[in-house]
Amino acid sequence: MKMKKSLVALCLSAGLLAAAPAVSLAAINIVPQDVSAAPSIPASTLRQLHWTPVSPSQTLTSDISAAGQTLNAGDITGPVMAYSVPANIGELNITLTSKVNNESVYAPNVLVLDQNFTPAAFFPSSFFAYQEPGVMSDNRLEGTMKLTPALGQQKLYLLVFTTQKDLQKTTQMVDPAKAYAKGNGNAVPDIPDPIARHGVAGSLALKASTSSSSSILVGPLFGSSGPASVTVGNTAAPAYNTQPAPAAAPAAAPAPVAKSEPMLNDTESYFNQAIKQAAAKGDIDKALKLLNEAERLGSKSARATFISSVKGKG
Repeated sequence: MKMKKSLVALCLSAGLLAAAPAVSLAAINIVPQDVSAAPSIPASTLRQLHWTPVSPSQTLTSDISAAGQTLNAGDITGPVMAYSVPANIGELNITLTSKVNNESVYAPNVLVLDQNFTPAAFFPSSFFAYQEPGVMSDNRLEGTMKLTPALGQQKLYLLVFTTQKDLQKTTQMVDPAKAYAKGNGNAVPDIPDPIARHGVAGSLALKASTSSSSSILVGPLFGSSGPASVTVGNTAAPAYNTQPAPAAAPAAAPAPVAKSEPMLNDTESYFNQAIKQAAAKGDIDKALKLLNEAERLGSKSARATFISSVKGKG
C-alpha cells in the first residue's frame, strides 16, 4: 500500500546518544525529534529570512549583532541567525559553537527545518554544553548535531535563536589558568571561576561536514506522496573555488594577538609567577609557551615578566 504522509519523518537511533557529548545528554536526555517545545513559526515568515549558505567543511563565523535578523515568534528574544546547508551530500555533522566574550555568551537553540520549512528536529540551549578553554580554543558553548537528509532533499535550514528563559540563566566557567595548569599536569591554582551571563549578542561558528554515522532522518519518507521537492528561501548556491590554492610561502609565526578584554588579576599573577619559575630553572621553552598562552588570554604584563626573568632580573 502506498504510504501517504504529510509530516516530516524522523528516525533517531542509539548512535546519537553514544556520539554526542555525555555531559549534555546525560543530564537532560535530549530527544531532538520532539519539536513540541520549539516556537511555532509560519513557513511564510521563515521564507522572508535571508538564509546564509554554509558549504561542506566550511567554518562560518558570525557576529550576531551585525549579521542577526529580527524574528517575532514565541519566546524568541533578540536577533536570530539563519543558515542553509546542502542536503544532497549524505549524512551531516553540524557543530555549532558560541564563544564567551567579556563574560557574556549567546545561549543558542537550533530548530532544524527540511527544504519545505517543516520543523524536523529541535536542539534546545541545554544541548550546547560548556567546554573548557584549551591552547587553541576559548570558553564556549558547543554541540554537534547529527542529521541524515531523506532522499530528494536539496537543502536543510537551521534557525538559531535564544529565548527570554535563556537570558535568565548563566554559565559557570573554568578560569583559563586552571584549565592550562590541568592540561599541563601542574598544580591547579586556587582562584575563583568566572560566570558568563547569557545575552542577545555574541559570536557563533557553524561547521558542516559529512559523516557516516548520522542518525536523525530529515524530510519525507522515501516513497511518500508528499509535495514535490522545491527550493525555498535563499536560492543562491554556495560558491565553490575549483582552482587549487597556491602554496603559501613559509613565514614566521606571528606574535599572539592579545584579547581586548583585560585578564583577571589572579590569572595574570598565576602566569607571571609560572614564567618566573620556568626561567629560573632554565626552561626557556616552557617560559615562552606560558608567555604565548598568557598573551592569547589578554595579559598585559607577561612579556615584560618574561624578558626580565630571562635576563635574570625576574
